[in-house]
Amino acid sequence: MQVQSPARQRTAVVTGAGSPRGIGLATARRFAQEGWAVVVTDLNAEGVAASAQTLTDEFDVPVLGVASDVADPASVAALAEQVAASDLPPVGAVANIAGIPSPSSFLEMGIEEWNRVIAVNLTGDFLVAQAFVPQMIENGYGRVVNMSSVTAQHGGGVFSKTGYAAAKAGVIGLTKGMARELAQYGITVNAVAPGVVDTDIRVGSSDENEKALSAAVPLGRQCRPEEIAALYVWLCSADAGYITGTTQSINGGTYVY
Repeated sequence: MQVQSPARQRTAVVTGAGSPRGIGLATARRFAQEGWAVVVTDLNAEGVAASAQTLTDEFDVPVLGVASDVADPASVAALAEQVAASDLPPVGAVANIAGIPSPSSFLEMGIEEWNRVIAVNLTGDFLVAQAFVPQMIENGYGRVVNMSSVTAQHGGGVFSKTGYAAAKAGVIGLTKGMARELAQYGITVNAVAPGVVDTDIRVGSSDENEKALSAAVPLGRQCRPEEIAALYVWLCSADAGYITGTTQSINGGTYVY
């Protein structure tokens, strides 16, 4: 992938980038490495500030950290306003990574948890993309990559269960619909469906469970956040301009279809 020159630099908006061991920060780091300006956002304000400082220290690119709740329309609108008011280059990519797990079974899951899981994992992707796509249309370049999951493809079996599977399956439908509608503007929209990834998202998962998750993967290990990041950033590159409406599986052979 070619590194962006300052003359044609674009900005990538990366959600869920407030964890030091998360896919969001790994993806923001990879964007910065490739020469993109970066907006990092997360509900965790302290995490966002730390991530923004990490990128500023490591890379010579513009970085903006903004705390926001992707499930809240007003918060997303405020995020977009702050980015528009900054001196950053035009937004050329949205990397929707923010998400929450849901290990509750179907019969145990209450409506409040259901609504929150759908709001963060699905509605958040919709809101953030809708906030920034108009700028992409205006500037003639756009890439949106949404976060689905192998759980959506086979209904569970990793850590989270039915509610999470439903939300992440919705992401695939959202991605396909957006891809069809936005193709006329040259904007591509794809989804990434990881299997088990070595992050802190599985709060409360035991060492025994983590070993079992790794052993169940044909490649014998969990995915590294940096591997997901590489796929995200490539899908946002000019080289991937003819790929849209797809779900890119990255699961070590856990689900082959």
